[in-house]
Amino acid sequence: MEKQLVLHHDGLELAATLHYPTNGTDCGNKKQQAIIICHGFIGSRIGVDRLFVKTARALAAQGSYVLRFDYGGCGESDGDYGALGFDSMVDQTRTAIDYISSMDCIDPRKIVLLGHSLGGAIAMMTAVKDKRVKRLVLWSPVAYPFNDIVRIVGRSSYDEAVKQGSTDYNGFTLQPVFFDSLLQHQPFQAATKFGGDVLLVHGTSDELIPVDYSFLYQKVFWTRSEGLCDKEIIFQANHTYSTRLHQEEAIRVSSEWLAGLERQQQEWHHWSI
Repeated sequence: MEKQLVLHHDGLELAATLHYPTNGTDCGNKKQQAIIICHGFIGSRIGVDRLFVKTARALAAQGSYVLRFDYGGCGESDGDYGALGFDSMVDQTRTAIDYISSMDCIDPRKIVLLGHSLGGAIAMMTAVKDKRVKRLVLWSPVAYPFNDIVRIVGRSSYDEAVKQGSTDYNGFTLQPVFFDSLLQHQPFQAATKFGGDVLLVHGTSDELIPVDYSFLYQKVFWTRSEGLCDKEIIFQANHTYSTRLHQEEAIRVSSEWLAGLERQQQEWHHWSI
């Protein structure tokens, strides 16, 4: 079952879709895992080639509740994306966590953020700020928000925003405040502050965010005293996993990784008893 809903955040109405586990909505005595999908720069909860729709349905079929939503000014949500910025998207993600955490069937110890591209950086910075997040799945994550987004939109567009007060990029009006907000965050430096488990997924043919970023991220995550970090590199996959094979691979490895953590947790629980 899928439910269309609206999240209310600081005067904005954020369009969202909640996927219920396909094995039924009555959780009984067992509370379930919740996964929130964080889309990337000027994206939407549908994703390129319906990536996030397919991902949410696959994860729901494995027994999780999955919430995907449009950031302000994206998709069907209210707001001016280019005037909100990175900090607002972190706070919007926390509003999504508020919603999912309020559900009786959700296990508060099993809240996962799945972030793609800029959404990966947002997911990580949210997890550092909000201890309710226990696990991260980062697909092709941005590592240097300002540099990476300026490279994507072009230096001339950034210069225009600074000089003229805004620039148009694919129909989105980006203001200096948007770029300034990107400058305020350094995900690499913040990564060590997250104590949960992390999965990194990246394609070798990513044309926008270098696959090297995931190797560097893993090295940083490995320096932590707690929390594991695994990495899956998908051969010839591009930034948005835009073939059926690559989509299925990204979804499969993410689903299996989460399922594996669940099995380990259950085995540890039985052993400790």
